[in-house]
Amino acid sequence: MSEDEVSRREAAARAAIKQSFGTGEDESGVDLFASHHLDELDGEYWKKHLGTSRPEPIRVLDILKLHSHWGDDDDNGLDVFDFTLPDDVTDYVISVRFDETGEVEEISMES
Repeated sequence: MSEDEVSRREAAARAAIKQSFGTGEDESGVDLFASHHLDELDGEYWKKHLGTSRPEPIRVLDILKLHSHWGDDDDNGLDVFDFTLPDDVTDYVISVRFDETGEVEEISMES
């Protein structure tokens, strides 16, 4: 996969994560990821990264970093992008899986 395609998919994954937030159908775990970490991490962490000790839950998604990107060995186009919080403060990731056509297929919270 080209660097341009990786960049395109990373941007698409980030957009899909934000679009899934607050939909009321939290099958993806995005809302749970944000609320869990707001409750678990101290205010200093949030102040360092977002300038406030208690940010709005959707702002948590603004600081997600790409943790890893991997795909199937048979090069059929299936790829997964895992995002997490900076500073290694969690084992949880928001995982975005793409199908063979390059479209977002699934978003899930995993550990």
